[in-house]
Amino acid sequence: MEVQIFGTKKCRDTDKALRFFKERRVKVHFVNLAEKGMSKGELGSVSRSVPLEELIDREGKEYGRRNLLYIGHDIRTELLEHPLLFRTPVVRFAGKATVGHAPDAWAQWLKEG
Repeated sequence: MEVQIFGTKKCRDTDKALRFFKERRVKVHFVNLAEKGMSKGELGSVSRSVPLEELIDREGKEYGRRNLLYIGHDIRTELLEHPLLFRTPVVRFAGKATVGHAPDAWAQWLKEG
């Protein structure tokens, strides 16, 4: 069993997600969004579980820096081109995904195996 976590090293919720799986001895593949973004395929997989509207961090620094509140934009394109726009962490496992701190959902995934 392996989960994939997209986040940043400075994000407390990402730290909580990493710790959650480490404590349960689940292998984690961590992707630092400050260094590398999601591929189109990864974003497509995640967006089947989590709507694009919920993936973009409208309260984050990058959203304000890019002035997206005042200009029209395609969320999918912006997320692919500017990975720091993601709400974090994004956790993927076996075709399922969550965004933010979601220990109840993760625990359910582990029960289902």
